Amino acid sequence: MTSAVLSSFLLWAMAAFAQVSAAPAAQKAGQDSIILVGDSTVAANSGWGQAFCETHVRQGVECLNLARSGRSSRTFISEGFWAGALTELRRRSDRNVWVLIQFGHNDQGKTYRSTDPDSEFRDNIQRFVRDVRASGAKPVLVTPVTRRTFVGDRLDNTLEPWAQSIRAVARETETPLVDLNADSVAAVQEMGPKKAALLAQLPPGSQPRRLAANDGSGKPGAYLAFDKTHLGARGATIFARMVTRDLVHEAPTMRPMLQFAAANDN
Repeated sequence: MTSAVLSSFLLWAMAAFAQVSAAPAAQKAGQDSIILVGDSTVAANSGWGQAFCETHVRQGVECLNLARSGRSSRTFISEGFWAGALTELRRRSDRNVWVLIQFGHNDQGKTYRSTDPDSEFRDNIQRFVRDVRASGAKPVLVTPVTRRTFVGDRLDNTLEPWAQSIRAVARETETPLVDLNADSVAAVQEMGPKKAALLAQLPPGSQPRRLAANDGSGKPGAYLAFDKTHLGARGATIFARMVTRDLVHEAPTMRPMLQFAAANDN
């Protein structure tokens, strides 16, 4: 991919990490930990989180992806996933722990999961920040990666109201912000509909399929399909690099935990 947006951040990030080894990092316990919390656009096999942990977190640093598909900021709390995340934080109270938090996709719409961006959603994001700090860890807020829905040649950024609320909470609470919504909107707009379609789990027109679980149980695993929300390997690679670049700038004390490995997006 040769877009000016992606090329500029690639060059910036490579320079920032010129002295860092580019070897992939394994998810294992260490002195430092990075924990990811969010929905399917962060989760393994459907979001940027797996590519971030495997490619941009240095060896010896634990990267734990607790994102859950289908959850909004409301249901992540109500179904007990946030309580589980706090338990993991308490188990790591003697470590340097950062928690990346991204919600918004399932907060849209009018379902049992939905939240108003200016009231309940904002309250939930404030709660996440407050609880992480009370546990002794450090929060980073991440605005939701864009959907790839175009109206004509213009990207329709329907997640902007939720992104705006996250930005406001970050300012009010002095929390580092990764503005992935703004970054991804700019990149996807420059790609256009055809190139943006290549960021999906499967090519346009593909039949959906389900992977086998990777735990050896023989149970069904991740569901793969073409859509304009979830990410395949190419999309995950691009957006994980954006997250890494922004973390180095917005949370510079995380730099020793991170690495930049250039990838071919073509």
